[in-house]
Amino acid sequence: MVLLSSGLVIAGAYADKIRRTLFAQLRDYLKKDKEWGQKIAYAAAQLNRLVYTVLVEQLKVDKGDVVRVRIEYDIDESGKNINWKWDTLVIEAFKRVPKDQIDSIVKQVLVKVSELTVAAVEYSVARLGETADGDIVFAVKLGDKEVGAAIVTPVNETLAVLKRGAVLEPTPAIFERTKLEIQPGKSLEESLKTVLSTVMQTARHVSYDESLKMVNIVRERISATPMAKFEEVEEE
Repeated sequence: MVLLSSGLVIAGAYADKIRRTLFAQLRDYLKKDKEWGQKIAYAAAQLNRLVYTVLVEQLKVDKGDVVRVRIEYDIDESGKNINWKWDTLVIEAFKRVPKDQIDSIVKQVLVKVSELTVAAVEYSVARLGETADGDIVFAVKLGDKEVGAAIVTPVNETLAVLKRGAVLEPTPAIFERTKLEIQPGKSLEESLKTVLSTVMQTARHVSYDESLKMVNIVRERISATPMAKFEEVEEE
């Protein structure tokens, strides 16, 4: 059994820290077989999705608040899987939130762990502009917070193509070229939201920096202001 600890890190950077820590701990497996890379990235995304539910959706922590995440896991070498020991999960948030409130919320979400770690994400999208060749650039939001960007090529009334996109929350991920089938009575925006909501199943899980780079590549197509990086300030 192995312990993963994020160390003390600002809430805006915990997802990337968890991902980097897990890759560092399992680097020997990755050296032996590159297939481990995909498995490690997916396991980190599962954990980050659950932590996001606790810290952002339930506790409403600010990105500048300091947090720490600790959890144990087993390594299934034959199946090439990382199995989280969910009952060992400890989340600390250093703000004016009573510890018993955090513990209570953690217990509540762990009851639904199998659902939450793969749950659809309720993104919304807003048009930012159109490129010279007719592509449409969208901002991707969670609530009122902008967390990503996507560029779409309309084909006709029933079909469009998501050329590429990326999100930073609840876990950094990139969407590759994907067909958007627009159902009767539905809008392009609704079809895009449906695809983006399946981030855990369909996206490529990457580092925060890689996802942010893609977000800004998309925004650059219409000369939109780049999204800024949240700088990590940590203490072990």
